[in-house]
Amino acid sequence: MTVIFDTKIGFIGLGKLGMPCAEAMAKKGFDVAGYDIVQKSSNFIDMRDTIEDLCRDRDIVFVATPTPHEDGYDGRTPTSHMPVKDFNYDAVKKVLQKCNKNMDVTQTLVLISTVLPGTCRRELQPLVTNTKLLYNPYLIAMGTVADDMINPEMIMIGSKNGLSGKNCKIRSELLESFYNQVCDNFPRVEFGTFEEVEAMKIFYNTFISNKIALVNMIQDVSHKLGNMDVDKVTQALAKSTKRIVSSRYMKAGMGDGGSCHPRDNIALRWLAKELAKELALGYDMFEGIMTAREKQAENMAKAILSHGKNVCFSSDNYKPGVHLPDGSYSLLVQHFVVKHGGQIVQGIETPVQVLVRVHESDDISADENTIIFDPWRTYPLAKNVVYYGKSSNTVLNTHTNSEE
Repeated sequence: MTVIFDTKIGFIGLGKLGMPCAEAMAKKGFDVAGYDIVQKSSNFIDMRDTIEDLCRDRDIVFVATPTPHEDGYDGRTPTSHMPVKDFNYDAVKKVLQKCNKNMDVTQTLVLISTVLPGTCRRELQPLVTNTKLLYNPYLIAMGTVADDMINPEMIMIGSKNGLSGKNCKIRSELLESFYNQVCDNFPRVEFGTFEEVEAMKIFYNTFISNKIALVNMIQDVSHKLGNMDVDKVTQALAKSTKRIVSSRYMKAGMGDGGSCHPRDNIALRWLAKELAKELALGYDMFEGIMTAREKQAENMAKAILSHGKNVCFSSDNYKPGVHLPDGSYSLLVQHFVVKHGGQIVQGIETPVQVLVRVHESDDISADENTIIFDPWRTYPLAKNVVYYGKSSNTVLNTHTNSEE
């Protein structure tokens, strides 16, 4: 299905994000109608008085209703001491319910608003029964909204079953066709389930936050220690395209290890907290990193044990081709396997129930009665192969013939 310029677009929520995006669509030649709870005006958009009126004759309806936190959670004042809170979805829910009452199966409803992973399927999609819901968040910065709209880094389109359901595939590709005519730069398009696209959006932003926090920690260390230019350090790191500024380490699997990892992080914790009172930074980023490393290993161990108590690991070494156990993540996971009642099997005296593929390059095989647990998700898929980090319905594509 291809979008043509007589496709009629509706846009609900004409705030700092919505208005520039809606006008950008209109400037590309599309018939765009808009609605906002606060009366707005535009030279490019047909403004409607109600959601009911807007939905009446639109082919695609975008919803950019805010999902705010309570006052005080925007970061202009300290928030780390405050209770953690999800976004507020009340306004989005009300809008989706009104859209659902006034749309039918020939139309497509597209949510842009930021939500946490799991929200669309759990809370929002059940409200949309008369048409189909897609999730299509934007990667847009204030001040460059219109340009980011027509020159995006990527387009993300999520649906109930990703591209495995017939209707999801048709509508997702319809939206892709629309963006091919709106965007100037022919961006890559990432399709996925609701959860996959929700995660793409939220973790994209948190990657940036973590990057900035780490760089600013270098600035703090420079200021506290002296004899150090933060820019010289960060520029050296920015030019390190082999590991830091690259796609390396962007494949989830076993955690970091080796003679430097995690030792350097442990030492930096000491620098941040214990070197001297006058040099202490007042915070410890690496406590969270080390805690996460250990909890992730424990989570993996529990997942392994859900398939059997007798477990064999393909390697104790921290990386393939290097016979060193220093900082071995495999041994850390094994620690938690034993802690939670499992047994580490070496050799053939005890039957192996689970064989863990430690390194992606490890050449392993097992009979059909042994579970092959693959955290890298590249071992040839079979009934006895478990892909860690990939749910069974995604791996086996059980919805391939679904009408959804």
